[in-house]
Amino acid sequence: MGFALSNMMLTSSAFEQGGSIPAKYTGEGENISPPLTWTGAPDGTKSFAVICHDPDAPLVSVLGTYGFGHWGLYNIPSDVDSLAEGTTLFTSGASDFGQPGYGGPMPPNGHGIHQYYFWVLALGTVTTLEAGLSIMELLTRIEPDLLGMNRLVGTYKRD
Repeated sequence: MGFALSNMMLTSSAFEQGGSIPAKYTGEGENISPPLTWTGAPDGTKSFAVICHDPDAPLVSVLGTYGFGHWGLYNIPSDVDSLAEGTTLFTSGASDFGQPGYGGPMPPNGHGIHQYYFWVLALGTVTTLEAGLSIMELLTRIEPDLLGMNRLVGTYKRD
């Protein structure tokens, strides 16, 4: 299928689509992941992955990727349709902070508003991927099994 939007819906009780992410979920706050809920997984879904990416970060890696990876979470069973605030369940990848788990928004001071894309990806296989994958490694590994995906975009600005 490749990476294309599907009919899945991703929402959070913490912020609306296009709305401001509360400081609690940022590097300036408690630095915990927001609650997320998804619906409309395609038939045949056997697992999920969730990522958070800031494409507004002015960074390009030697691999040609852009922006900043804040979270990769995977090996999520198909019977799961939500993640609790601050979840530590499932398998964590490495954020671009160089640590496993969620690293909340924290754009440079005075850099303006950044958009944070939270993605849910439905996969046609049960994944047993090892911990610590970068977002790019994760996407490369799961792309052949992708059935559907969608995103929730939140914003954050530091003064």
